[in-house]
Amino acid sequence: MNFVELFFIALGLSMDAFAISVCKGLSTGTGAGKVKLRHSVICGLYFGGFQALMPLIGYFLGRKFESLISNIAPIVAFVLLALIGVNMIRESRGEAEKVNSSFAFKAMLPLAIATSIDALVVGISFAMVDGTNIWYAITLIGITTLIISAIGVKIGSAVGDKFGSKAELAGGIILIVLGLKILVEYLFKL
Repeated sequence: MNFVELFFIALGLSMDAFAISVCKGLSTGTGAGKVKLRHSVICGLYFGGFQALMPLIGYFLGRKFESLISNIAPIVAFVLLALIGVNMIRESRGEAEKVNSSFAFKAMLPLAIATSIDALVVGISFAMVDGTNIWYAITLIGITTLIISAIGVKIGSAVGDKFGSKAELAGGIILIVLGLKILVEYLFKL
């Protein structure tokens, strides 16, 4: 995968974390004085760290079982990305999640895990797509999510929760399009 493809995957994956970060910014109250730099850094590190860790775990799981599904790997990658994308689109149509204002470990850890489960599945698909440098991919995913999450906290504090569901919708569409691209490339190489 090239930089542009990986960047769009990173962008798509970061949308859940962005939506939660916006909610965290909202939960601190509106106004520039309520949200501190440390709030943005905490969200960025938790979400970016888990968005980098989960695809790595998924990649190694995918490599372990690669021989079982190597003939249909691009189809599996398409199905996984499409399912994640459809789920993100479906979730974008629901009500915004209520998130408490705590930035403590016990509040942030479950959110970081929940927003990165889809990244685990993407990591499995990375194992099935030739030419994916996993270290480059997870670095790009982690940094992209860190930045977007940190910005999300500030946006949430400043303008409210208008962007959360739209970001999730955009992320879902991006993942479906990338899954289709993988499938089309596979079908036309046959």
